[in-house]
Amino acid sequence: MTQMTKPTSADALPINTILAGDCIEAMNALPAASVDLIFADPPYNLQLKGDLHRPDNSRVDAVDDEWDQFSSFKAYDTFTRAWLKAARRLLKPDGAIWVIGSYHNIFRVGAALQDEGFWILNDVVWRKSNPMPNFRGKRLTNAHETMIWASKSEGAKYTFNYEALKALNEGIQMRSDWVLPICNGGERLKDASGDKAHPTQKPQALLHRILIGATKPGDVVLDPFFGTGTTGAVAKMLGRDWIGIEREAKYREVAEKRIASVRRLDKSALEVSTSKRAEPRVPFGQLVERGLLRPGEELRSMNGRHKAKVRADGTLIGNDVKGSIHQVGAHLEGAPSCNGWTYWCFKRDGKTVPIDVLRQQIRAEMN
Repeated sequence: MTQMTKPTSADALPINTILAGDCIEAMNALPAASVDLIFADPPYNLQLKGDLHRPDNSRVDAVDDEWDQFSSFKAYDTFTRAWLKAARRLLKPDGAIWVIGSYHNIFRVGAALQDEGFWILNDVVWRKSNPMPNFRGKRLTNAHETMIWASKSEGAKYTFNYEALKALNEGIQMRSDWVLPICNGGERLKDASGDKAHPTQKPQALLHRILIGATKPGDVVLDPFFGTGTTGAVAKMLGRDWIGIEREAKYREVAEKRIASVRRLDKSALEVSTSKRAEPRVPFGQLVERGLLRPGEELRSMNGRHKAKVRADGTLIGNDVKGSIHQVGAHLEGAPSCNGWTYWCFKRDGKTVPIDVLRQQIRAEMN
C-alpha cells in the first residue's frame, strides 16, 4: 500500500492507496466513472459551544477538531455541494453512494444530494445499542445516526445483494433500521498517549453490512473522508479494492498501520447468498440428456400424493396430463402454478432426493 502526498493524474486509478490532501481536489484528479461505491462520513458541523462535562465534572472527549468547524451553514453547504459534485463524476453509471450524518447535517446533505442529481434509494437509521448519554439532561439522548443510500441518477442500475443481507439477518428481510454498537473496546483505536485516535471512528460492523449489501468482490470503494481507515480495512478483508482520501497526517498514519495488518479473505469465504433468479438457468431436459435422470424413471411429489414418469424430451406424463415439471405439478395439485424444482423428487439407494439437487449440481459445474 502506497501513501501519496498529491492527488494522482487522471490516467490511472490509485487503488488500495491513501491520498493525502483536500478531498475535492483529489477526487477531481481521478478518472471519471471509475468507482463502484462511495462511502462518505463527512464533517457533521456539530456547532459545539464550549466544553461538555459529565455529572462528575469530567470533560467529555467531544468532536471539537478544526476539520469539523465551518463559519456558517452557507459555508458548509458550499463545501457539501462541491464534494458531492466531485463524487458523482467519479461514480460509474451503476455506482452508488452512502453518506452518514447526524441531525446537525444529514438534512442539508440530503437536499444537496437530490439537487446534484442523485436518486435516494433508502435512508437507513443506525440505532446505537450503546449511545453516549445526554449529560446535560436538556434533550433526548442522541441514539442514532442516519445514512442515505443513493444511486447516481433516477432509473440507474445499482448493486443490491438482497439475499446476502437477508442471510446476515437470519433469513429475514433486512430493514432500514440497524441496531449496532458504537465503536468501543478493542476495536477503538488509540494513539500513543492512550486517547482515541479519531473521535468519530465508525464500527467495522456498519461497513461490513454496507459493503456486503451494495458491492461485489473486486469493486472499487472510495472513501473521501478516510479517517483511520475503517472503510479500507473492511474492503480489503472482503476482497474489494479501495481508495482513501485524508488530509490529516495523523489519521493517515493510523490507517496505514491498521490496513497493513488486515488479511484478505480467501475466495470461497467471499461468496454470498444470491437470488435463484440470478443463477444460471438449467432446463429440466438437461438432467435427462446428461443421464442424471432416465426416461421412464418415476418422480413423486414431495408430499407423496402424486407421481409421474420422465419422458425423453424432458417432459413428464401422469395419468391424465403431460407437460413440463411445472405444468404437471400444477395440474395434479389443482393450483394455478407450481415450482416443479421444489415439488418433485426421486429415489436413489432407497433415499428420497429433490430434483433441485441435480440442478444445483449442474450449476456448480457451470460456475
